[in-house]
Formats: sequence, structure tokens, C-alpha cells
Amino acid sequence: MATIQARDLRFHVQQLGEDNTGPTVVFVHGLVMDNLSSFYYTLAAPLARQGIRTILFDLRGHGMSARPATGYTPQESASDLIAILDELGVQEPVYLLGNSYGGIVAMHTALKAADRVAGVVVVEAACAGASGELWVEDIVNTLSVAALGLEFDRTQEQLIKLGQRKVAKLAGNANALLNGTSLIDDLVCGALLSEEDLEHVQCPVLGVFGAESELVDAEKDLARLVPNCETHVIAGLGHTVLREATEDLIATVTGWLEKLR
Repeated sequence: MATIQARDLRFHVQQLGEDNTGPTVVFVHGLVMDNLSSFYYTLAAPLARQGIRTILFDLRGHGMSARPATGYTPQESASDLIAILDELGVQEPVYLLGNSYGGIVAMHTALKAADRVAGVVVVEAACAGASGELWVEDIVNTLSVAALGLEFDRTQEQLIKLGQRKVAKLAGNANALLNGTSLIDDLVCGALLSEEDLEHVQCPVLGVFGAESELVDAEKDLARLVPNCETHVIAGLGHTVLREATEDLIATVTGWLEKLR
């Protein structure tokens, strides 16, 4: 395990293929129950074996990174990401791969620091438009219900009584994040980009979606708005592309990176 200090916070960071000479890919995970481990064996290790340098980190409040009380907008997470790269000494433009909410963070980063981002892969994320508004509304509603349940049903205590200590720890972490930080309020205040923002994204973008996902309309929005964009839709899948179509995703991403070299 490696920890670094960035923006006065502790971040859990892992690197695979640090000495590789290929492009650098930085992975950005989703919300609450997610962390860098979702990428470790699915994408990061296979890409590292192909000569790509891969960087994984836990977003603030997630995994083994610090959990401050505030600062959970995607704009703040984008600033965290750039600060982490600075601490690692990575100054060349990197490729970002964001899954679910991580895709929103990746796109915010591409706008905030265009000179630091060579390209973005968005996996199952709606970044703007009507599809994004509906998705974020659904996320906020789901997390709000979960927060109430964790606080009033004493989920962690019940799990401990049942001997489910590992799951209880996850529930405790989720409770601390949802009820002890500004995460939900920060999402309500404006997580999305505007359609005009997407029109100003300078780098190449690849969008990967499941054909049965509730975000399938986001694929159309991304293709319509981002100037240099291509998309890939995987038949028969919903919001589980990373887990259930790993080989397809690896082939799609590596093929896209090869074309950009």
C-alpha cells in the first residue's frame, strides 16, 4: 500500500507498470461502496502487462483515503487528481478512465486541466444533458434512502451481531461517508457538466456503455456533443460493463489508445 499527501489530505495510491514506457492511464472509480480495487485486476494489471503505466487511487472519503467532512464535488475530486499526479511527478499528459461517477470526475478534469489530459474513457457515465440530470437525481435519491437506512436501522450493529464483520465494516464506512460528510449535498449542488462544457472538451473521448443500461441515452449525448468522440455499446449488458465485459473493455481501450499514438 502507498499513501501520499496531496491538498493536505492522505490518498491511497497504487501504481502498476511504473517503469513501463507506454502511455499513462489513471483510473477513477465510482461512489460510496467502490474504490480502486474494482480496477486492480479487471483493467489495471492487464494493461500494465501490455506496457502501459497505470495509476489507481481512492477518491477522498473512499477506500483507504482520508475522509474529510467536505469537498465532495467532482470539481474538487478533479483538483485532487491533478494534485496526486503532481506528487507522483507525472507531468506528461495522461489518459483518464472513469467508471460510473468516476466518468464525471474524469471529464471535469479534462476541462479543468486540458494540458494534463491526453484523452478520456468514460464507462457507463452520463456527464451532461437530460440523461445526466435523470441519472444524478436517481443517484441522490438512492444515496439519501441508503443514508437514512444506515443511520436509523443500525445496519452495522445488526451485521456485527450476525457475525458479518467484513460487511459490517463496509456498512460503517458507507454510513460515515453518507451521514458524516457533505457528499450528498455536494451532488445536489451540481455534479454535471453543461452541454456547452462538453462541446469544449479538447481531447479525444471514448464512451463505453451497456445496451441495456439506463444510461444508453448518455451514449448519444456524448457522441453528439464532444467534438472528438467515439462510442462502443456492448449488447446485453446494463451498468455492469466493467465487471461483466472486462475482456471487451480491455480490447476496446487498447485499440483506441493504439490509434491515438
